[in-house]
Amino acid sequence: MVHFLHPGLTPRLVITPDAHRDALSRCVVQEESSPHSLVNICLNVLVANLEKLCSERSDGTLGFPEHWSFPQEVADRFLRVMTWQGKLTDRTARIFQGSQMKLKLVNIQKAKICTATFIKAFCHHKFTELDATAVHNDLPIPDILSGLCSNSWLQQNLQCLFLDSVSSPQDSRLLFLGQLTGLRVLSVFNVCFRSEDLANVSQLPRLESLDISNTLVTNISALINCKNRLKSLTMHYLKCLAMTKPQVLAVIRELKCLLHLDVSDHRHLKSDLAFHLLQQKDILPNIVSLDISGGINITDGAVELFIQQRPAMQFVGLLATDAGYSDFFTTKQGLRVAGGANMSQISEALNRYRNRSCFMKEALCRLLTETFSMQVTRPAILKLVAVGMRNHPLDLILQFTASACTLNLTRQGLAWGMPVRLLSEVTCLLFKALKNFPHYQQLQKNCLLSLTNSRILVDVPFDRLDAAKFVMRWLCKHENPKMQTMAVSIISILALQLSPAQTAQLKDLFMAVKELLAIVKQKTTENLDDVTFLFTLKALWNLTDESPTACKHFIENQGLPVFIQVLETFSESAIQSKVLGLLNNIAEVRELSSTLMTDSVVTHISSLLHSKEIEVSYFAAGIIAHLTSDRQPWLSRDLQRSALLQDLYATIQNWPSSSCKMTALVTYRSFKASFFPLLSNFSQPEAQLWALWALYHVCSKNPNKYCKMLVEEGGLQLLCDIQEHSEAHPQAQQLATSILDDFKMYFMNYQRSHLC
Repeated sequence: MVHFLHPGLTPRLVITPDAHRDALSRCVVQEESSPHSLVNICLNVLVANLEKLCSERSDGTLGFPEHWSFPQEVADRFLRVMTWQGKLTDRTARIFQGSQMKLKLVNIQKAKICTATFIKAFCHHKFTELDATAVHNDLPIPDILSGLCSNSWLQQNLQCLFLDSVSSPQDSRLLFLGQLTGLRVLSVFNVCFRSEDLANVSQLPRLESLDISNTLVTNISALINCKNRLKSLTMHYLKCLAMTKPQVLAVIRELKCLLHLDVSDHRHLKSDLAFHLLQQKDILPNIVSLDISGGINITDGAVELFIQQRPAMQFVGLLATDAGYSDFFTTKQGLRVAGGANMSQISEALNRYRNRSCFMKEALCRLLTETFSMQVTRPAILKLVAVGMRNHPLDLILQFTASACTLNLTRQGLAWGMPVRLLSEVTCLLFKALKNFPHYQQLQKNCLLSLTNSRILVDVPFDRLDAAKFVMRWLCKHENPKMQTMAVSIISILALQLSPAQTAQLKDLFMAVKELLAIVKQKTTENLDDVTFLFTLKALWNLTDESPTACKHFIENQGLPVFIQVLETFSESAIQSKVLGLLNNIAEVRELSSTLMTDSVVTHISSLLHSKEIEVSYFAAGIIAHLTSDRQPWLSRDLQRSALLQDLYATIQNWPSSSCKMTALVTYRSFKASFFPLLSNFSQPEAQLWALWALYHVCSKNPNKYCKMLVEEGGLQLLCDIQEHSEAHPQAQQLATSILDDFKMYFMNYQRSHLC
């Protein structure tokens, strides 16, 4: 049996997103709260069952049945789902070879595939876009380009190519890029791309958008070759640029068709290129978007003047600069600003710079300051934080700052306005960060603090076994009292949500039980029944529920003497019921129940059987029912056993109706260990009566849950047996009949729905 920790808990503050103040958050709530599309559900099932649905070729790769075919859009989405879930490998990618699927948008981001697989699986398709961002080193850029150029259709019609962070040998030349004459968009961010390659690319007849950020380019003069067609140029952190500022500005001045220019830089490099750019009056006449984040000496006045001279501008990036703080940037209609002056600018920065860790960290630091006093739910902001965490899993500072922002965005009642799916994603990302940085204590503290949120801990799906392992390790570190209190409170709830099999998998279970008992002993010695003490009792109670392993650890760690000391020290019914609840769990384990048959334990239980508090008497009765159900250990103490059974029977007669209310909310994982052995024991009607009273009680409190459980576990037959058994006690027969009659509708509805 278990005790639910926070029944009826309501949030202290619930503020849903206001459409007038945060329309984007309303969209996020609607999106995250809506069910997944049927297509996505089907594709997820398909990806999860590839091994079952595919046949294996002689080379070990997988293939779909020959008669299968996919529409082009579905094929694109299927590939994207495989890539997103990390399921695109040399073994699975060959599904796309042949003519069963026709791909138009090929996404192989971060895929672990080799050159041969890429060529056989994808290079025969007629796709217009390839995103190979951060693919495995087994597929370098020269091999990608060679494969693409092996298909004459791709040479002429491939429009978008993303090669960000793809490996390339130091001495290689990317000559094949010049053969992809259909390219309109090319991104080579963070690759070995040189000035000679830029000269080659600038000759492409249709090139409109180019990203050469963080490359080895030293001279951008070749861009003049495409000045009449280049509309977007991104050269963030062009660290090897060897030209003087007047030379760079002279090239940019020639690019009169540019609508978007990004010359942002890392703040620590102290680049003043943007400062000089802002002083030019005869440059970028058609510019719509200018990103100068990270530049030095940038002032509000200079930016304002530049924008006023170019009224068509719609975006300016000012993060990590001294600009963006004047009223101009909040009153200028149609202008979006990525900066750090307010939540609107921070939100824009988080969205724009999701793939740039340097700016994500800057934006998260600004966000952290803003969220300390936040009073409204901001799902859109939380989603952007999650994107940053997912895109930069190995950046410690980013993960730590994001975890602190997450904590502030979900504290108190704010989490209650967040969609469960979004909270689940964020929680999973926090645990991923823990695995990547297992020794960074402050990150662990933030994760622990987030788990104290009842909304997350109770309602949100995440790996609770992993969470329990983490919290138990933290508990065993002997941290400060405040952290200790949080750890035991979390364990007390997580223990409810783990199956007995999962509880047995907890490697630190023995040490955790030992540590919890040490806390109980210390608090008892100090006569201190504070919140930590109560949480610890609940944690032990819930951990031992239907867990013989945890019960054994409790006995081995001398838990019985500690709990007897608790009963002798405290007389509060709330404490007594928790102690007796745990002893009930031990009494249900046949091989351990005899350990409770000591004079001190039996004396205390017999005394508490007569408690005026119904829940205390109830738990004491349950222990006696289980302890006396087996005659063998009582052979030399039969008189004592008979006296206990008589006392049990008399006590049950004095109880109110089975539908009475208890202070403690008693819940059960199943009835098999708690009641069924007693229901089938006709030689002990007293114990049978207790089990029937208990069944009626829990079914009255939650008929939907427990009537279903009774049917699924075969309990109806046991009740029918009691009705018909010639030696059954009349009261037992009456109670069994009452259960079958009073909850007949629930039993019938369940059986009817089960048959349907």
